[in-house]
Amino acid sequence: MSGPDKAVLVVDDDVELLGMLETLLVGAGYRVITATGGQEALEKVAQEMPALILLDMKMPGMDGWAFARTFWARYGRAAAIVVLTAAENARQHAGELGAEDYLSKPFEIEDLVRIVARYMDTPA
Repeated sequence: MSGPDKAVLVVDDDVELLGMLETLLVGAGYRVITATGGQEALEKVAQEMPALILLDMKMPGMDGWAFARTFWARYGRAAAIVVLTAAENARQHAGELGAEDYLSKPFEIEDLVRIVARYMDTPA
């Protein structure tokens, strides 16, 4: 099996969760790029455009809101953004942000894989 050409960018300031997400997604056959904050995520995007961005909203420095605004201003809808949030109103946050989807923390592994597959396994 050849590796996927497009990556998933996971952005979260919780390094334990970031590591777990990376392990799960690599195990599911995806190529993963990680960043611990919005500014680092923008630097990673400038190096390589992912197909999907899993984005935590509450991070020190550049949070998910600021990252998304900057990303869309620079790149338009070049990658789908899925919001990762522990907030009760995850759907509302995703809608306000204009994200394609959301995943509430804590989430089930099956839900994570299903959402990633929705955006990664469809032909570009």
